Amino acid sequence: MDEATRAKEAIKLLSKLYPDAKVALNYSNPLELLVATILSARCTDVKVNQVTRKLFAKYKTPEDYVGVRTSALRGEIRSLGTFRRKAALIKGCCKALVERFDSTVPRTMAEIVTLPGVARKTANVVLSNAYGVVEGIAVDTHVARLSRRLGLTVNKLPDKIERDLMAIVPRRDWFSISYLLIDHGRKVCTARKPLCGECALNGICPSAFRL
Repeated sequence: MDEATRAKEAIKLLSKLYPDAKVALNYSNPLELLVATILSARCTDVKVNQVTRKLFAKYKTPEDYVGVRTSALRGEIRSLGTFRRKAALIKGCCKALVERFDSTVPRTMAEIVTLPGVARKTANVVLSNAYGVVEGIAVDTHVARLSRRLGLTVNKLPDKIERDLMAIVPRRDWFSISYLLIDHGRKVCTARKPLCGECALNGICPSAFRL
């Protein structure tokens, strides 16, 4: 079975298991999703949602984030870890939105990746979920791990993994594959102890027989 066929079969099987797979971050507009995605780096979506419940009630616009003192913003997100860096990125990102994009989150990959703290993973999450613009595949730690275990890539860097996936996954599935792999990675194909005996993909996964 080649990589493209394996990817197609994985999507088919996982779609049956997770018909409602979607981004787990809570948001009501593109700015909120952008901020939440920046905060989600090396942190669970559950923790991010706990913090943003209060954060989004307080800060409504890019100008709000630009105007708040850095120390105050750090305090708001302290529980998420690497909060100093994340506070700086959010403020820098929002400053760029105000100064270069009329306080509006860009709708194109070329523009959004120029924002501080926004690499392709964040860009893909925001563009696809907030605007329905699918220009690539969002690669987080779950997507990276499962893609390697399924033999869809040998790379470890997110951008290279995304490139490999885009070459074998039909464009119509670029959006869904991320959330299918994320859900499966959280529930079955975990980092430390994958449940291969319970996995719906064990018949096509080249790693299942080695773990």
